[in-house]
Amino acid sequence: MDNLQEYKKAIEAVILVSDNPVEPTLLAQLLEIPMTEVEQICIALAEEYAQQERGFVLANVAGGYRFQTDPDMAPYVERFVLEGQGSRLSSAALETLAIIAYKQPISRMQVSAIRGVNVEAVIRTLLQRGYIGEVGKDTGPGSASLFGTTPLFLERLGLSALTDLPPLADFVPDADVVEALEGGLRPEGFEDRATMMTAESKGETRNDDYL
Repeated sequence: MDNLQEYKKAIEAVILVSDNPVEPTLLAQLLEIPMTEVEQICIALAEEYAQQERGFVLANVAGGYRFQTDPDMAPYVERFVLEGQGSRLSSAALETLAIIAYKQPISRMQVSAIRGVNVEAVIRTLLQRGYIGEVGKDTGPGSASLFGTTPLFLERLGLSALTDLPPLADFVPDADVVEALEGGLRPEGFEDRATMMTAESKGETRNDDYL
């Protein structure tokens, strides 16, 4: 067996038994080879799995490598684990997690202000799940705790870094769409009544008021 084949098998074995993504620096130490060579081997392995159309992929997430299921196999995997729905996050938790991910570091009060509700219980759940953690203290009065996402958050989303999050602009409608929505929410005749009230407040009188 040549060294390259042995390195490939060693990397596969280590990643397979690890619960967390394995950093290339650690793999380099274990194999006693340069980190650049480890990364080249991992890229080659990922390409091999893709060419062979395997049910798993070698992904680079949260600064390390791990095996995960092929995204195209999601319907089958979801069917297999559908009994585990109790572990899914609620919509409130997902909204709070999204706010923290994009606005971090951020305090409980700031999250509550954005959502318009008390988020104490949701923050506690996210802390228990390990998706967020305390990353500092606010310099203002009270020294409130500031929260940010954890490497586990990146791992669960399959991201290498926070910069891989989609831009917020992708989720914000254009100005004309917002205007159209606002117009659709106004009661019929709202603009006419608003114009009349504005005129009356300025002391103006419409001609038909005398009829």
